[in-house]
Amino acid sequence: MSLEVKKSFTKYIPKIIFAILLVLAAAFAIKVKIWEDHYYAEKEGSERAAPQVIGDIDATPEEVSEVEVTEQERTEYTVAPEKPRYLYIDKLGIKKARILEVGVNAKGQMMTPYSVYDAAWYNGSSLPGTGGTAILDGHNGGPGSYGIFKNLNNLTAGDEIRIEMGSGAVYTYRVYDNFEVKLSEADEKMPMLTVSPVKGEESISIISCIGEWSLKQQTYLSRQFLRATRV
Repeated sequence: MSLEVKKSFTKYIPKIIFAILLVLAAAFAIKVKIWEDHYYAEKEGSERAAPQVIGDIDATPEEVSEVEVTEQERTEYTVAPEKPRYLYIDKLGIKKARILEVGVNAKGQMMTPYSVYDAAWYNGSSLPGTGGTAILDGHNGGPGSYGIFKNLNNLTAGDEIRIEMGSGAVYTYRVYDNFEVKLSEADEKMPMLTVSPVKGEESISIISCIGEWSLKQQTYLSRQFLRATRV
C-alpha cells in the first residue's frame, strides 16, 4: 500500500516543481515592474543637464503659434542677401516656408521658431553657400496642428531640399542620411550635425522632434536628424 502511495506522489513532483518556478518567476516580474515604475516616476520630468556646447533643440518654448502663415506674409518676408529666406522640400509639400534666424537659450539649446509652419536657421552654424554646414530646425507640431517637419522622417537618401537666399540665389541639397535619435542621446550626438557627412562638401543638417509625447517632460521622446550635401 505504501509503495502505491509513494508512486502516486512521485508522479506529481514535476508539476509541483513547475508550479513553484512559475510562482517565483511571477514574483520576480512583479518586483522588477514595481522597481521600474518607482525609478521612472522619479526620473520622469527631471531636467537634463545643460550641454556645455551646442545642444538639443528647445522643444518646449513658452509660446507656439499654430496660425497659418499667409501668402502675403511669406511674400513680404525679407532677410539680408547673404542669409537664408525660404525652404522648399517638394516631397513633403513644403513650398516657400520662411526661414527665421535663431540662437540658443540659457541651457545652450537651439531655439525654435515661434510658428509651427516656419523653419529656423541656427546663427551659430555656417550660412548656406559658404562651404560649411548650416543647421536648421523646426516643429513637429503644436497642441492642435502638425508642424513643418511632421513628416521629416519620410525623406530618404537622394531626395532634394532647396534653400533660397535673401539675394535670390537658390542652393540645392541632396539627402545623405535621415535617422531617429533617442532624447537621452540627443545632446551627445548633436556634434555630428555640425559637420558635413562627406568631408570637403558643403551640407545642411535639420533637426526636429519625433516619437511619443511626454506629458511630464513636455517634449517628444526622440529627435529626427537629417543630413544633406550640396548638389
